[in-house]
Amino acid sequence: MTEPNTYFELDIETAHRGYKEGTFTARDVTAYYLTRIAQLNDKLRAVIQVNPDALFEAEAADRAYQRGERLPLLGIPVLIKDNIETAGLMKTTAGAVALGHHFAGRDAHLVQSLRASGAIILGKANLSEWANFLTEGMPNGWSGVGGQTLNPYGDKLDVGGSSSGSASAVAANLTLLAVGSETSGSIIHPSVHNGIVGIKPTVGLISRSGIIPISRSQDTAGPMARTLRDAVLALEAMVGEDPADPATTHLPVGPPYRTCLDERQAVGMRVGSSRPICRKKSRRSTTKRSPC
Repeated sequence: MTEPNTYFELDIETAHRGYKEGTFTARDVTAYYLTRIAQLNDKLRAVIQVNPDALFEAEAADRAYQRGERLPLLGIPVLIKDNIETAGLMKTTAGAVALGHHFAGRDAHLVQSLRASGAIILGKANLSEWANFLTEGMPNGWSGVGGQTLNPYGDKLDVGGSSSGSASAVAANLTLLAVGSETSGSIIHPSVHNGIVGIKPTVGLISRSGIIPISRSQDTAGPMARTLRDAVLALEAMVGEDPADPATTHLPVGPPYRTCLDERQAVGMRVGSSRPICRKKSRRSTTKRSPC
């Protein structure tokens, strides 16, 4: 029997190697995350609901792997922010009690793309209600349906918003990948606060159809992961043209983004960092700046 630690901080490459070598299965990995959610979510409130069909989807992925299929995200569990439509027995609530019983009855285009790449939809992630457009001054990560999402590194730390549950779940190993959405900082902000990788794509790379809207000129979904490589692979799976979203027809998709992960691409790059400035009093009681 595979030890649970095998799945801790799992990435896509390691998961696929395990499937190939028969060390573990997609069902094993999915069951591990469902167990983690059951153990930790009462405190973290990162997940609004799990997919009742998640284990069935995992078993289907295992059968596909045995048939020789090799899709980019085959057998990889993904949490979807709950302002993005999903079919089946999962609701799409945006965290709002008013939508607490709303079943979209369809997958958003990006969810269709994830499924076509072999991903397992693990469930729906909590968020700042209505993607933080409920009211001014509301706390990051709070929704009427999901409660208050917490940062797994400390409940006094800001969890960030509005893709709070997606970020917290990835950081706490409740999922391998997650999808967030951003109008202004809603992927990047929680990713920073939870120590993960988040990518906000250019509007039009990923279809906006099936996502509860705020701003047509800014809205986009994006991947959230523990590693840059995983985030890039998830991005590749979600991009593509959608007739229901005109923005996707005007923005050409570039070469495979994984080619940008080549370490040789970093040759010649320069990294800058800021240094805090301290104020010290001189003997003459005047102040002057000096580096810390």
